[in-house]
Amino acid sequence: MDRSTGSGLSFAKRIYLPRGIGLGIGFFCVAFALWPLRPAPWLWALLVFNGFLWPHLAYQLARLSATPYKAERRNLLIDSVFGGFWAATMQFNVLPTVTILAMMAMNNIAAGGARFFLKGSLAMLAGIGLAVLLFGPAFNPDTSMPQLYACLPMLILYPLALGWVSYRLSIKLAEHKQALRAASRTDSLTRLFNHGYWQDLLQSEFIKCRGGQQRATVALIDVDHFKQINDQHGHLVGDSVLRLLSEKLVLSLRQEDMAGRYGGDEFCVILPNTPPVLAGEVMERLRQELAEIRSPLAPDLKITLSIGLAGYSPFQLDATQWLNAADQALYQAKSRGRDQVVTASETLVATDEELQAYPGA
Repeated sequence: MDRSTGSGLSFAKRIYLPRGIGLGIGFFCVAFALWPLRPAPWLWALLVFNGFLWPHLAYQLARLSATPYKAERRNLLIDSVFGGFWAATMQFNVLPTVTILAMMAMNNIAAGGARFFLKGSLAMLAGIGLAVLLFGPAFNPDTSMPQLYACLPMLILYPLALGWVSYRLSIKLAEHKQALRAASRTDSLTRLFNHGYWQDLLQSEFIKCRGGQQRATVALIDVDHFKQINDQHGHLVGDSVLRLLSEKLVLSLRQEDMAGRYGGDEFCVILPNTPPVLAGEVMERLRQELAEIRSPLAPDLKITLSIGLAGYSPFQLDATQWLNAADQALYQAKSRGRDQVVTASETLVATDEELQAYPGA
């Protein structure tokens, strides 16, 4: 957990609800156990403060602190001190004592694991010691029926509140994990797959093709004279060109096609269940459409692409050879004058159904 101000305040907010519920209903649990002992008025005042005012004060102390996470951890230890104090003050009446201390322990484990549970236990012992010094040691194991009924809301409602908070936290953690997973495989500029993840996809597709499950084509796309674009117009224009290309790729491809940024100004696409001739038509349409698009930062700049294609071949020993075939086709496109699509092999013919599967076909 990031213990900075923002995340620490989020931690304090998560504790606020279960603390308010737990101490509010815990008030009645302790009050029914104290009533037969005829405690002094100041004890009643302290109990009211702990049950109904302290939850709000604790949250404000954490919210206003420069380090809310540390402040909230201190608040949890204060909760434990209060719990131990009330346990000894009500002479360890069995059911109320077990209820209060168990709820405190549950809260400490949920908030900080085994190590914080140990700290909380020591804080409860400190609270017990304080009460023993004030009132002397006493033990009253008997629990009356009113005291038992007073403990039931604590035993039912507090675990539900803590469980709900834990559930919401698990949902948020799952969302964060999913976002991190997406970030680890996505290029930050183009929002396409990054080099490493696309390479993994290529290996997976190669295995499928080798097993006879499908036919596929790989495309390598290079922005012509990209270094010159950066030198003449600046890197902001260069970045805008890459974003325009990535956006056009997403619109031009099917959902199952996999586009990535291979590095610099080079893009890569895997087109499953697509023969090279169909992939060539798709890439040619992409080349022509991008030539009509202008960057708002450089309206006079014409964007052209060199594209190399390679269909899967059973003679390829691994995915690297497949990719190298597309790279050789890309080299030929550049050597022939750029702004064109070159296919390493054109032995398969696209059906009308395959062609219609692509947007804008």
